[in-house]
Amino acid sequence: MAKGNRNNNKNRNRRSDYGGGNQQKRFTEQVKDCTYKDGITVKELAEKINKSPAEIIKFLFMMDKMVTINASLDDETIQLIAMQYNIEITKEEEVDVNSLEDTEEDNPEDLEPRAPIVTIMGHVDHGKTTLLDNIRKTHVTEAEFGGITQHIGAYQVEVKGQKVTFLDTPGHEAFTAMRARGAKMTDIVVIVVAADDGVMPQTKEAIDHSRAAGVPMIVAVNKIDKHNANVDKVYSELADYDLMPEEWGGSTMFAKLSAKNGIGISELLEMILLQAEMMELKANPNKMATGTVVEAKLDKGRGPVATLLVQNGTLRTGDMVVAGTCIGRIRKMTDDKGMEIKSAKPSTPVEIIGLDSVPEAGDHFKAFENERLARKIADERNQQKIEAERRTTAAMSLDDLAAQIKEGNIQDLNIIVKADVNGSAEAVKSSMEKINVDGVRVNVIRATAGAISESDIMLASASNAIIYGFNVRPTAAIKKVAEENGVSIRLHNIIYKALEELEMMMKGMLAPVYEEVVTGQATVKQTFKVSKVGTIAGCMVDDGVIKRTSSCRLIRDGVVIYTGNIGSLQRFKDNAKEVSAGYECGLTIEKFNDIKEGDIIEAFESQEVKEA
Repeated sequence: MAKGNRNNNKNRNRRSDYGGGNQQKRFTEQVKDCTYKDGITVKELAEKINKSPAEIIKFLFMMDKMVTINASLDDETIQLIAMQYNIEITKEEEVDVNSLEDTEEDNPEDLEPRAPIVTIMGHVDHGKTTLLDNIRKTHVTEAEFGGITQHIGAYQVEVKGQKVTFLDTPGHEAFTAMRARGAKMTDIVVIVVAADDGVMPQTKEAIDHSRAAGVPMIVAVNKIDKHNANVDKVYSELADYDLMPEEWGGSTMFAKLSAKNGIGISELLEMILLQAEMMELKANPNKMATGTVVEAKLDKGRGPVATLLVQNGTLRTGDMVVAGTCIGRIRKMTDDKGMEIKSAKPSTPVEIIGLDSVPEAGDHFKAFENERLARKIADERNQQKIEAERRTTAAMSLDDLAAQIKEGNIQDLNIIVKADVNGSAEAVKSSMEKINVDGVRVNVIRATAGAISESDIMLASASNAIIYGFNVRPTAAIKKVAEENGVSIRLHNIIYKALEELEMMMKGMLAPVYEEVVTGQATVKQTFKVSKVGTIAGCMVDDGVIKRTSSCRLIRDGVVIYTGNIGSLQRFKDNAKEVSAGYECGLTIEKFNDIKEGDIIEAFESQEVKEA
């Protein structure tokens, strides 16, 4: 009987090792088949096949494989375990979450002609928006601050019964990244060059972006009606960039026009249609849509709003869409004129509502029939983004440390950028980080679209940052929170002014530069040694002024013996703040007593040098 009890106790103890009888029962249940993902650990596999991790570790140990509970298993080892327990185990197909681009090859029979996507590029104030304005017969320019385009716009127009989609990209160099995205989602680029100004830095950048994307270019020489217009000069300058006009025997189409007066615009449109016809642009409208996020913002009343450019397939109201790391079902879709539509075919720009957050401009989007798959892809993309940010943060801190060691002490100016749309936030961040003032570095710790929030104030307070608002205004409540936390909010509508102000601020916070100024010299005539005081030097001030607060050097035979501070200064028996030339004084030097007759004591101060 006693033996039986002992066996029962042993069994009970065994069960407790695995977490109790219920868990032991679970481990003994036979699993017939299961699936696994790449990188599965011993613990995760044990849970899938209803075995204890200890059992698997023991089995692998017997097979001369040393593993721990959190060790990742390779495919060969997993198949070995499956054979041991007579389980069918298959590897899950990995979903490619790195790209939402359309990689599926379309059947040529399914392809239909589509509208060309045209990007208008060029230097700031060369007339890009005015040109598009004339084409659309609207007034886009008037809505922009200072008449300068601050966002990407996507518009569709009809030319001789054929649709053409235009992307209007900002011309200022601050928006290089936005313009680069424009080139990647376009079929034809129109390079606008002012006839009175010629080729400028952003003109060159636009040409480079177009070439990098392998996109054909049409040159629009604008402002030909101006008295100082010089078309031949523009032709010659562009020829240096291998853009040779057809009339000079080259292959690049050149259109001479005046966007303001409507001269030559019809000829430009004909060139666009001719170029598009030669390219034979086609897409498959009979599939789920893919494309690019042109712009995105957080609307107070409607939530996240994104402008999408459909590049293949057809996008429909009610579709489940993944854009970057965002996901949502399209609740409402409007065209570029604000009209609600139910579907959008290739080359159509649309504004959609329904995403759970604001995607980044330039993100790819894809529509899915399977909501579960869409959510899985969005979750995995989001996880990858978080991990990438963690890696980046860690790498940056190490790089910063190395740079600080190399360059000396660097002051960081922390900035939080809030803008009305993501594209502007990104452009402002990029421009601010390019400001180069020796000794001070801009560190943009957050750059997002939307109103200035209490969360931004808290972050600014914790990181000692300044908030820059671009086309946004804080509420009275937010202003109060900012004041209570001592956070500075700077508000701007035009990027140049924000950058100028920031540069001035950075120059102001640089460590002041000091230069040494000698204020006076005195000759030691006598010395007195006093206990608890040290050596007192009886001096005659030969030149300038000896001040009680000055630093000093003791010079003997033309050689500096010691540099320190004046400890005390007396005139007769009274303490003195300063003693001028021609008068006698008694003084001590802090922490120095080896003063001899005939020594020269030179008093000096450091004075700040003001920046020019």
